[in-house]
Amino acid sequence: MALPSVPSLPADVPHQGGRITRFIGRSLLRLFGWKIEGELPNVPRAVFAAAPHTSNWDFVLAMFAVLAMGIKISFLMKKEAFIWPLKGLFLALGGIPLNRRAAGDTVEQICSWFESHKKLWVVITPEGTRSYVAKWKTGFLRAAYNAGVPVVLVAWDFPSKTMHIDSTWYPSGDHEKDAEQIRKHLCGRYTGRHPDKQ
Repeated sequence: MALPSVPSLPADVPHQGGRITRFIGRSLLRLFGWKIEGELPNVPRAVFAAAPHTSNWDFVLAMFAVLAMGIKISFLMKKEAFIWPLKGLFLALGGIPLNRRAAGDTVEQICSWFESHKKLWVVITPEGTRSYVAKWKTGFLRAAYNAGVPVVLVAWDFPSKTMHIDSTWYPSGDHEKDAEQIRKHLCGRYTGRHPDKQ
């Protein structure tokens, strides 16, 4: 059985790893029967909105896909986790230390991270939880809008075992409206592991 194909890696995207890690990622995707569809946008900085997020398996499968494509995706972690000897590992994997006690909110911290990095892709799950929510949080849109970067929509579709790189969204500034349109788009097309939670 052949290894699943992966999107080509554009020049401007944050990347990491090499042939071996990409081989490992593709092998793990094949082992679990998953594939990747879509194209990576050639943008150096972006917020990735990943949905529908209904299971811990979402993270595992996303890590396989990240390895397979050779991209570097950053994610939010509480600052307290960045201690020796794990600090270097978390930073290398793309972890962003989030200070929950800071005067500024999470959006400001994400924007500050964008300001200090020429290439940065940050993934956020808009639901903010694996449980059902009637309304998505808008932090991912506020961060993208304030930082002047696009939002890339990605999705897990468990029935077809496919990770979809769906499309690129440019925030309008009406975050509530954008969030609802994106929610309907992703949750209307793709099905998480637990459909009752999306």
